[in-house]
Parts: sequence; structure tokens; C-alpha cells
Amino acid sequence: MKKNKLGRSELLVGEIGFGCMSIGTEEDKALKLLHEALDRGINLLDTADLYDAGRNEELVGKAIKGRRSDVILATKVGNRRLPGQEGLAWDASKAYILSAVKDSLKRLGTDYIDLYQLHGGTLDDPIDETIEAFEQLQKEGVIRYYGISSIRPNVIREYVSRSRIVSVMSQYSIFDRRPEEEVLPLLEATGIGLLARGPVASGMLTEEGESKLSKGYLGYSEEELRRFRSEIVSAVDRPLAETALRYPLSSTGADCVLAGASTPQQLRANIAAVASAPLSDTERAAIRSAVPANVYAQHR
Repeated sequence: MKKNKLGRSELLVGEIGFGCMSIGTEEDKALKLLHEALDRGINLLDTADLYDAGRNEELVGKAIKGRRSDVILATKVGNRRLPGQEGLAWDASKAYILSAVKDSLKRLGTDYIDLYQLHGGTLDDPIDETIEAFEQLQKEGVIRYYGISSIRPNVIREYVSRSRIVSVMSQYSIFDRRPEEEVLPLLEATGIGLLARGPVASGMLTEEGESKLSKGYLGYSEEELRRFRSEIVSAVDRPLAETALRYPLSSTGADCVLAGASTPQQLRANIAAVASAPLSDTERAAIRSAVPANVYAQHR
């Protein structure tokens, strides 16, 4: 599998990474899926302390035992559970990050994390304090690099200008072209990498996903989504999922597309898709003609 340097880091990541949230909690099934992903050339595993209340990190940790050096391990921090309180609380404080990383390391069965990411963020956060936590962990060798996972352009700008993040994880697909207007040019200009998540738009950009269009997506109606899908299928002579997975990779600055899989068949299809030829300029233009660029409005 082709590998790209993630931003300004020394991390070489495959064009497709595994979004581990999809593996479920059944150990045997999850481990077989993760082992097959690694055996087939995927080297970036992305998890979070939030997923399945830490169980996801535990399973990833078991899967990489004995092959840690072959894996680029990414996880996230910022959402915490408070005793006696329903739901999650957001905490980007230095104290919490320095505490939470210890729990993640224990669950993952490792003494370092390749890419530690803030799992969200707002302008109301103590951003300098948050950055201090990541910088301290990097200096101590607990993490190799840090980044943020965000769809808020204004937050991304703050971290780009005030920190040494090497990557931004952001939702980016044919149906969600919002990063193209504000985020991608900024990352390209500063040498920061993009990890593109959600490439198949909750399954809508797959051959089996037509039934999901009735839910709508990012303000698009079912009718609009059906028209987009039809025009893409007519204009691009590839399987729809292949087109969807290759689209973010055709953008300058996109180093890796993160795709989840809950079955071996989905995993193999994802890997086959990125093994195909890159989109041509003609294909990319046809896609952009079929689906208008949307912009960030609510999340800033």
C-alpha cells in the first residue's frame, strides 16, 4: 500500500487507515478484523478513549501485541465520564489530558502513542493549557506527535497558529466538501496533514447505501442526494465506494482516508478501493460538477 508522510511528522501512514470505532465489542471478531487489516497493509489504527467506554482501546491494544513497531497508533482525548453523571463532559484541561493519557496507555498496552489527538474542541477551551499538555507529553516521550479532530474552522485556525500539531482529522467526502473552502488551503499552506474521516458519508456513498438516503445529510434532501449519486455513477466509471474513498485522497494535503469496517468483506473492499488508480482530473471535475461545495455554518 502506498504510504504518505503525515504532515510535517516522520509518520508514514498508508493511504487508508482503519477507523476502529466500527469493530464492535466481541473480542474474537474484532481481533480477527484488526489482524487482517494489519496483514493486508493498513498501518494506521485510529481509536479513542470514548469508544465503547474504553473497550475499543483495549481491543486495539490486544490486536497490536507483538507487532507494535508495525503500527501507527492514534487515539483521542477530551470526553470524560463523571461519576454519578449521565452522558459525557468535555474537558480539554491540562490536568485531565495528563491523567487520561495514562489510562489510554494502560488499555492500549503500550508505553507511547504515535498520534494523540484532541477529540473536538471549542474557542472557549483553555487552548494554551491544552497545548501545554500535549507539548509536555511529547517532551516526555509519551506521545510522538499530536493533532486535533475537529470540523470547526475557527478552532483549527487557532491550533494551526498556536501549536505544533501535525494533523487535523476532519469529516470530508463527496457529500461533505466543506473542508475545501477553508481547511484544506490552510493545511496545505502550513504543511499540516489531513486525516479524512467519513469518506462514504455514513454508507450513503456505497452500492448498498441507497436506502440510507431517506435520512438526508447535512441539509441535503433525499431527492438531492439521489440526484448526486446518479450523476456520480453516470460520470465516473468505477464502483461508487471506490470513487468515494479515492475522492479525499485526490485533494492536496489529504494524507490518509480513514474508513471503518465491521466485516472482513467491507475491509477488503476498502483496501481494494484505494489500491485502484487515483482519480483523474476529469473524474474529479465531474464529481465536483455533480455535487456542489457546501460550507461550514453551524460549527465554527
